[in-house]
Amino acid sequence: MRESLLSVPGARLRHTIRGEGPVLLLIAGGHHGIDANEPLARHLADRYTVLTYDRRGLSGSTTDTPATTIAAHADDAARLLRAHTAQPALVHGTSLGALIALELTVRHPGQVATVVAHEPPVTHLLPEPDRALGQLISVEEAFRSEGADTAMRRFAAGLDIDPNDREPDAPVRAPGPDRLRNAEHLLTYDLPAIRSHVLDVAALQGSPARVVAAAGEKSGHVWAHACAARLADVLGTRLELFPGGHNGYVFRPRGTAERIHEVLRAGDGDGRLDRPGRAE
Repeated sequence: MRESLLSVPGARLRHTIRGEGPVLLLIAGGHHGIDANEPLARHLADRYTVLTYDRRGLSGSTTDTPATTIAAHADDAARLLRAHTAQPALVHGTSLGALIALELTVRHPGQVATVVAHEPPVTHLLPEPDRALGQLISVEEAFRSEGADTAMRRFAAGLDIDPNDREPDAPVRAPGPDRLRNAEHLLTYDLPAIRSHVLDVAALQGSPARVVAAAGEKSGHVWAHACAARLADVLGTRLELFPGGHNGYVFRPRGTAERIHEVLRAGDGDGRLDRPGRAE
């Protein structure tokens, strides 16, 4: 594994690269970055060249210009990919990371071959978007009135994140020194960006990239799962189920790695999913 810093406008992005094969970018959700994706990356490195990174403002990535839009994060991801490959890459993102991955596909379609978007918060696609938005607003209000710890507990409860639903050999991560600062960054900049973001579905339908909507097997009652299901509906594809719940990539990295590989492999040759907008 190699760790590096990439200078981009207004920030420096800490990132890692490991393995051999097609380039696969992993974009973590919430206030997570390299550390949360570490076990998943290890399980994928025998088949892919795996890129992981800290978003600007998190952990090892510094910034004097915090990202206030999903588009700004997507442009960072595009610059990171451009620094490591001239070919369209594979991308997997969860939650906020999935929303960034989809926006990357919209804004930089030539850089993405396949994107797997696990429970992206595309709340505007829901029949009752205000219900999901209300949960996000309540988290932001808790942050302002009671602080980051209370807000993050409310955030996790709303997504029914269960750290006990894990693979036996999945490492238990102790809270790092950057946990509180990362949470405050998420609550200050990223949650408002999620609420205001409107995904260009028409651009995805016409994209040369293959777009896969995914969700957790155990999160069917959660609004983020409903977002993924709705995205699959409007794209005319099936919803791919992954191990665990909303944060399965953290708690079930081995199973998640296998499902990522299965879904990516299904896009090759005769296994490719038909969808509107794709020339066969």
